[in-house]
Amino acid sequence: MLVLEGIIEDIVFRNEVNTYTVAKLETEDGEATIVGYMPFANPGESVRVEGEWTYHPTYGEQMEVSIINPIIPSTTKGIEKYLSSGLIPFVGPKTAKKIVKKFGLDTLDIIQYNPERLKEIDGIGDKKLVKIVKAFEEQGELREVMVFLQELGITPNYGMRIYKEYGKETIGIIKENPYKLSEDIVGIGFKKADRIAQNMGISLDSPHRIEGGIKYKLHRYARNGHTYVPKDELILNTAKLIDVEENLIEETIRDMAIKGIIHVSKLEEETLVYYAPFHRAENNVSRKVVELSRAKLEEVDVDVDSVIRDIEGAEGIEFAPKQIEAIVESIENGLVIITGGPGTGKTTIIKAIIRIFEEQGLTVNLAAPTGRAAKRMTETTGMEAKTIHRLLEYSFMEEGMAFGLDESCPLDTDLLIIDEASMIDILLMNNLLKAVMPGTRLVLVGDVDQLPSVGPGNVLRDIIDSRVVKVVRLEEIFRQAERSMIVVNAHRINRGEYPLLNERNKDFFLLREGDPKRIGRIITNLCKERLPNYYGVDPFTDIQVLSPMKKGDCGINILNSRLQAELNPKAYGKKEKQMGAELFRVGDKVMQIRNNYSLEWQIAKRDGTKETGEGIFNGDLGVILDINEGDDTLKVLFDEEKEVEYNFNQLDELQLSYATTVHKSQGSEFPVIIMPIYWGPPMLLTRNLLYTGITRARDLVVLVGEERFLRLMIDNNRIAKRYSSLDLKIREMLTMF
Repeated sequence: MLVLEGIIEDIVFRNEVNTYTVAKLETEDGEATIVGYMPFANPGESVRVEGEWTYHPTYGEQMEVSIINPIIPSTTKGIEKYLSSGLIPFVGPKTAKKIVKKFGLDTLDIIQYNPERLKEIDGIGDKKLVKIVKAFEEQGELREVMVFLQELGITPNYGMRIYKEYGKETIGIIKENPYKLSEDIVGIGFKKADRIAQNMGISLDSPHRIEGGIKYKLHRYARNGHTYVPKDELILNTAKLIDVEENLIEETIRDMAIKGIIHVSKLEEETLVYYAPFHRAENNVSRKVVELSRAKLEEVDVDVDSVIRDIEGAEGIEFAPKQIEAIVESIENGLVIITGGPGTGKTTIIKAIIRIFEEQGLTVNLAAPTGRAAKRMTETTGMEAKTIHRLLEYSFMEEGMAFGLDESCPLDTDLLIIDEASMIDILLMNNLLKAVMPGTRLVLVGDVDQLPSVGPGNVLRDIIDSRVVKVVRLEEIFRQAERSMIVVNAHRINRGEYPLLNERNKDFFLLREGDPKRIGRIITNLCKERLPNYYGVDPFTDIQVLSPMKKGDCGINILNSRLQAELNPKAYGKKEKQMGAELFRVGDKVMQIRNNYSLEWQIAKRDGTKETGEGIFNGDLGVILDINEGDDTLKVLFDEEKEVEYNFNQLDELQLSYATTVHKSQGSEFPVIIMPIYWGPPMLLTRNLLYTGITRARDLVVLVGEERFLRLMIDNNRIAKRYSSLDLKIREMLTMF
């Protein structure tokens, strides 16, 4: 690590959002360019910087700063330059010269400890004095905070995130409980907060540390879909993480329950620990499920048989008995679930239900969990469908980001149809049902055999398993769908049967290859040449590579690097940005990998106006439009319409998406799906993962790998156990009605 000391002569560039700065530093050995996140670097300041020399192709040699510490200016020239930098209101170069001429090397001490003396300077009165002192104090406060954080090993980039969150309370909050950082600051997890705490000398058995470890484990379980953890399992895993006595963890669990952070309850002979929001959500959802399913409904005066005959005649179709049952039950019940695989007529049922309600003059709303699923629902029904967040008017309010519709302001509709319901986690279902009043008919449509939601809970399956709600299972494949081997094989796989492969003039193929490196090369060639040349498909918009895993030669990390190099290669003038292990380039396919409810987007309308909104969600796909090093921003176009600007410090929310995991593809549909079929952990090589992957394809599935691993996946009907208790709570709630 190299060290330089000197005076900042000039700020060449500063991003005011994240404080990325380019500055000229005057040292004893001449001028140097320094770059990095430097929130309190200002002209005239004496600083000590640590970093590494780098070479920029345009700007030449410069130091990438990792640590910057202020040094009190030791010369009148330095003090004068610092005061005249524009940092202090009403102190320009002339006033700065007067102040330094009057007080000399004592200037900064005078401003800090005896500011009244500034009124000795011509032109500085009481009002100006107040503003000068306030600005000087704020700069000192920021400087003090950043020095404190750097001494704990926190980089300036994270330091600014922390300061923006806590402000002048930063030092006090961190000294009291450094583990709060892992709860409030994106990018700081428990392990990083634990290192900070150790740098502060926090004891290993500190209550804050134990509580932080418990919260970390609960969040890890939630990321794997669980709404609770068996208490003994939680204690054992937390003890392994933080290496403290189990009795101390048990005491902390008791204290956290008293404070309402967690909820502890008994299920049969086992004690369960819930993160409090999940417990409340399960309780609320169970109550609303029973309320909606048992609500008294206004009668819909319609001759269903006549309407069905009309639709059959107009569409040239014939409804199957199960489809008719689904339509009738949606009219007669407050809550109905319609579940079935591809080609079983779910869309036809939705269109028929919409028509019946609209012909009666009743209001209908359609929604889905993701933007892509909502867009597909709009295309197949001809009626606008919204994301659930947009339907519930999710936006910034006084208390922060919140849903505009809830119990106090419910959704005003007679019928609500939700597609891709298997993707809904317990928290989103809770917020949805809050806005649905008894008397509204709610139809949940989804494929319960797909992978469950990415978020915590097993909502669709639990509601079905409760046996309280009317469920219509669609199993018959319709004649037009029977022509598709994708549909036929999806149902065969779901039944545990092996697929029919490589049928002539069909749409489901296996290219056999046993070498994982060659599998990667074949997939790249399929995307770049073979499929575009033979089928006329676009490798960016029509083809999606899905993999069960992230690592290895057949994982998405290596596949993305290969595909980026071939489909969007480096070129002169094409902007790119390296962030950690991820290289982003203009034109790249990218995916949002976590919910960000406050990200602003805008849609340019044909009439020249712009629609604006907030929220980009886990799984949303887009293309990089621009990278601006000057502003530290990257621009992405999502769903071919929503334009979003990211600061560079937000790029950990994006990843390349030429290849993505099957889990991340849920709710999406693509013309062509390519999947590597090779060895991986048994928990990933499962039947429902394979089933979910191939059902993302509309026109063509190409599997590349070994048939023995394909058979292994089909034989492995292991469905990962999710700790959730919604089904039990629904049955319990029923006894109270």
